Amino acid sequence: MFRNMLCLLAFLGLAACGAVDVKNASDAEIAQARFVAGGPSTITLYTVVSTRSGSGAHTGLLINGSERVMFDPAGSWYHPTLPERQDVHYGVTDRMISYYIDYHARETFNVIEQTVTVSPEIAELTIARAKAYGAVPQAQCANSVSSILRGVPGFESLPSTWFPNKLSEAFAQLPGASYTLTTDDDADNNHGVLMVQANGEPAL
Repeated sequence: MFRNMLCLLAFLGLAACGAVDVKNASDAEIAQARFVAGGPSTITLYTVVSTRSGSGAHTGLLINGSERVMFDPAGSWYHPTLPERQDVHYGVTDRMISYYIDYHARETFNVIEQTVTVSPEIAELTIARAKAYGAVPQAQCANSVSSILRGVPGFESLPSTWFPNKLSEAFAQLPGASYTLTTDDDADNNHGVLMVQANGEPAL
């Protein structure tokens, strides 16, 4: 119970899980920003974890299909060149992914990145579910992502949960799931990313 309370306090304390802030970019803005990454279709789960308590503080979802979008529920992350509609960010290039990770990683928070390869059809279904979910209230980031994924074939084993760590642990059990940990010793300005793989070796 005490650990659960710590998790809820972390939800409320991290700016990434802020109050509802509905943004509705126009169709023209979204179409103009559309980014196709190519390569395999993938689903990536991001989990922000407190370095002090080990509790999960935020959950984000990156989906690469016919386009690449970031579902950042109840998040404060944004970039002026990326249109956003109801917590879905469009035009997510590799550089924007690095910015997303660096934004969250700091002295007090690490970022876990977990990716699974999926079929194009599964990626499109996940994108559609993220777009349809709507803006997410404060502290419901993990709950919204788990709700989206549980309705997708191959992800039914994931729990319905409010806790980012619980979702991350379950995601790790999916076949072929990768794991990367990002640490950053910056206190406030969140610059200078250090990538560390699961085996502790620096990532290239």
